[in-house]
Amino acid sequence: MTAKWCVAPLVALSLLGAESNAERGKRVATEALQALGGDNFMAMKDRLETGRGYSFYRDQLTGMSRAKIYTRYLPKPEGDKLGVVERQAYGLKEESSVLFQPDGSAYELTFRGARPLPDDRTARFRDSTIHNILYILRERWKEPGLVFESKGADVVDNMPVEIVEVSDSENRVTTVYFHRSTKLPIRQTYFRRDPKTRERDEELTLFSKYRDVGGGVQWPYAVQRIRNGEKVFELYSDEVKINEGLSDKLFELPEGIKKLKPGI
Repeated sequence: MTAKWCVAPLVALSLLGAESNAERGKRVATEALQALGGDNFMAMKDRLETGRGYSFYRDQLTGMSRAKIYTRYLPKPEGDKLGVVERQAYGLKEESSVLFQPDGSAYELTFRGARPLPDDRTARFRDSTIHNILYILRERWKEPGLVFESKGADVVDNMPVEIVEVSDSENRVTTVYFHRSTKLPIRQTYFRRDPKTRERDEELTLFSKYRDVGGGVQWPYAVQRIRNGEKVFELYSDEVKINEGLSDKLFELPEGIKKLKPGI
């Protein structure tokens, strides 16, 4: 009799202490933020990734180059502007590069001059940045309307994961898979409407080979992007540095550069 009598209160206490999906999702995201470096990750001002970049079309390699990705975080982005500026430089002597600016403008820079990027490529960069979990945790953590909802635990690619759906006030959704042991994000997926074909593309990103890049900040040395099941880009870093005090000139159009017309 006594043993049976004790069961009900224990069950009640268990139910009272259970997490909601929103609480569990926020806890998993908070643990990931701490695993990435906590306050030092949040205080990261800039980053330089040096390595090899590969581009693919229909799963076939179409390009390979030395790559340097320069990124600077902005302290207080205005309106709907991105919280980063980025320069992607390619070639041993950085013969060509692509500059993405926070106001939405973007240019391809070569010896010929600066050519504005097509709108669809600029929009894709913006979407991929907004949905990137590393950007979300660094730049959007306290954004009003941002919700982390747990979708439970699973095993993906032989790794135990916690699955969290991140949504914002504009109904943009990113599903993120966090490794249950390391707490780090290892994959994410979201859907995007192609502006030309109007078809719905699935954008998958895989993060791996995390390393300490300074002050306990963890960053993935391998990033793969897959669209509708086909590889489109891979970046394998040899070195990642943070808080290098990157020059303003890296994120500006060179003085006197010839401005080309789109498509020329």
